[in-house]
Amino acid sequence: MRWPTACLCFLLVLLGSCARAHGGSDQSIELRVLVFNIFAGKDTTGARNLERVAALVRETGADLVLLQEVDRRTRRSGGVDQPAVLASLTGYAAAFGRTLDYQDGEYGIALLSRWPIARDTMVALPVSPAQERAGGSREPRGALMALIDAPSVVLAVVNTHLDASGDERYRLQELATLLPAAERQGSAAGGLLVGGDFNARPGSEVIRRVLANGWRDAWTECGGADPGYTFPAHAPDRRIDYLFLAADETCSEARVVSEGISDHRALLVTVRITAPAGTRPSTR
Repeated sequence: MRWPTACLCFLLVLLGSCARAHGGSDQSIELRVLVFNIFAGKDTTGARNLERVAALVRETGADLVLLQEVDRRTRRSGGVDQPAVLASLTGYAAAFGRTLDYQDGEYGIALLSRWPIARDTMVALPVSPAQERAGGSREPRGALMALIDAPSVVLAVVNTHLDASGDERYRLQELATLLPAAERQGSAAGGLLVGGDFNARPGSEVIRRVLANGWRDAWTECGGADPGYTFPAHAPDRRIDYLFLAADETCSEARVVSEGISDHRALLVTVRITAPAGTRPSTR
């Protein structure tokens, strides 16, 4: 007996598979993203905090962790490879992006992922003239970009730590490199998440330009009435840590967590990413 197409499709709907029979339904994933400046692996008393950072990852159920101010084998951190220690304590994959050599080691930003990190690269965010800090030292900035091989979708994740000067001119220069680089990264994936310590308050020109680029502030959408202050940790009075969402992403919750682990508090966001069926790109 030959079934009419309409009848066959109706039966497939009842079985929950009609969409797959016609090429597949949208793919989606819900995940928790933690954004945290870990103060080079210490709290404000100078006590090491890596075990507490790892405990926070476990307690919050975070799937992706965007970390700033991370040391790898520096003297001030006792030669500890902080990304490797955090990966061992959590069981997550780790990527590290160096921004400068420091005390016989490296300093920069890092990413932890519950799922495999297919690719990662560090993009320099140059400024001119080079910014000088106390004592004539310089601290270049960068963005760690990664493709995450998550269930259902490949995610592009961008983690950054922008300049901390009172004057926005350095952050705006860094943003001029960051925005197009992140867009290129997102074009290779089914979702794009951009976050980190932007050292900029809501309403600043830096954040206005990020929003004008089409990204949405997760805290504005899902943070409720709380102001979302993340710094300084002991008595926060400003919001400088962010997670930005792209077009096909929504969030259901955003909250500030972790008092006393670092000089920042952490931002935790629950995100749902939806990508059209058949768009999962190769990570090779």
